[in-house]
Amino acid sequence: MTSIAMDKRATITPGLPPLRPTLSYWQDPPSHLATHRTTPSPPKNVDIVIIGSGITGASIAYNITSRSEGASLPTILMLEARTACSGATGRNGGHTKCASYREFLDNLTNLGEKEAAKIARFQFECMRAVHACARKEGIECDSWQGDTVDIFYDQRQLEKAKRSIAEIKRVLGPGDPAARYTFYDADQTEKQFYAQHSLGAVQYEAGSIHPYRFVTGLLALALKKGLNLQTETPVLEIIKPYASSEIHVKTSRGTITAKKLFLATNGYTAQLYPALQGVIVPLRGHMTAQRPGLGLPKDGLPGTYSFIYDDGYEYMIPRPPGSKVAGDIMIGGGSTKAPDEGIHEFGETDDTTTRSVIRQYVENCTKEYFGSNWGEDDPNGRIRNAWTGIMGYSADGFPLIGQIPGFNDLYIAASFQGSGMVLCFKSAEALVKIFYGEDKPELDDWFPKAFRISEERTKRTFRGRLHTKTKPMDLEVEVKSQTPC
Repeated sequence: MTSIAMDKRATITPGLPPLRPTLSYWQDPPSHLATHRTTPSPPKNVDIVIIGSGITGASIAYNITSRSEGASLPTILMLEARTACSGATGRNGGHTKCASYREFLDNLTNLGEKEAAKIARFQFECMRAVHACARKEGIECDSWQGDTVDIFYDQRQLEKAKRSIAEIKRVLGPGDPAARYTFYDADQTEKQFYAQHSLGAVQYEAGSIHPYRFVTGLLALALKKGLNLQTETPVLEIIKPYASSEIHVKTSRGTITAKKLFLATNGYTAQLYPALQGVIVPLRGHMTAQRPGLGLPKDGLPGTYSFIYDDGYEYMIPRPPGSKVAGDIMIGGGSTKAPDEGIHEFGETDDTTTRSVIRQYVENCTKEYFGSNWGEDDPNGRIRNAWTGIMGYSADGFPLIGQIPGFNDLYIAASFQGSGMVLCFKSAEALVKIFYGEDKPELDDWFPKAFRISEERTKRTFRGRLHTKTKPMDLEVEVKSQTPC
């Protein structure tokens, strides 16, 4: 891959989310909120507009409405181009997994011990917070907490993991729960986790969840407290008149005037805020739902998995006991198996289809990883469903959170690098604190500085591959001039 090729992919305008996307496992059957419209027409004037109804937008609405309700609540309108939670959140694997060690050495080198530790702890606490919220609010979303295992098929990756985890334990302290890791050799790995032909594995805390139910659960709570949700209402343009205190949000169903606006649009952000073209670049990911092989344990596998090789990885999440079709395997990845290491998945926002070479690889890899332990395929067939979703990536590999520089009424939480389930929920909490003027030293105690949007970060565009490869990032950064929305 060349930086020139990535340059071209980064200049592709995202466009609006297309109609009739591939059907995600999670969205069958659809929520009763799928096509919800609180009022027959969108209100003409509101205090706040939130664009996007995935975990980020829902968490922003949840945090604002949890502060007040009734007469004291600002008028909040959420706009969704398609059905509720039809984007990346409703199309992922349902994995609440940090894998902080994978980036810890880079963060240590580039940001220092304090910030590297803060990022690792933030991801860990966000992971736990999602499940705590589900319990607190009584959201039925198959919330499961336990352990995950990363299984290695490349010696360099395994050695790097050992070095990184040693540094995590040193910096965070061995008693920190975010630093709890256990290594297994190859024989132990097959015995404990049924995967064959590996070099070893590492186990640590993670979880899984029904992401669609979790997010629609948050939306239901916010709706009860006054949120107005308008689905199937794509935003066509954001107009910010010079020296005006208002924002005009042009939609397919009319124009809304707002005092404040939140962008929770992830990979599609540059469509509405062109200044971030090439700063946030979409990446299409592939997912499948599979029936487990007949040779695997009848009572289910012992947690969630990732399979790490020289230039990529897959992630696998067995559905927990008591969930819809318990034992089903959700597995995604495979991007680097496409020609040119999957570069054409960058800049791609068409989730109405799959790429056959990637889909077929993901469909077949489960049997390869488990070998003879997989057994025969289920008589009803291995594949239940296959679909795609659109993620958002930034040049430095971090989300962009905060008030957009140069504007006192535009806010953003986007570019979650395919790890939204352990980043979005508490990023939304931090953003709402910033919105309410609570950007105090206490926030810096737990919210990473590296995640905050800045003018310098909005000028950085990436020209090389990021996190879909497991070897050190091949990253070139280009600084561009800032343009208005």
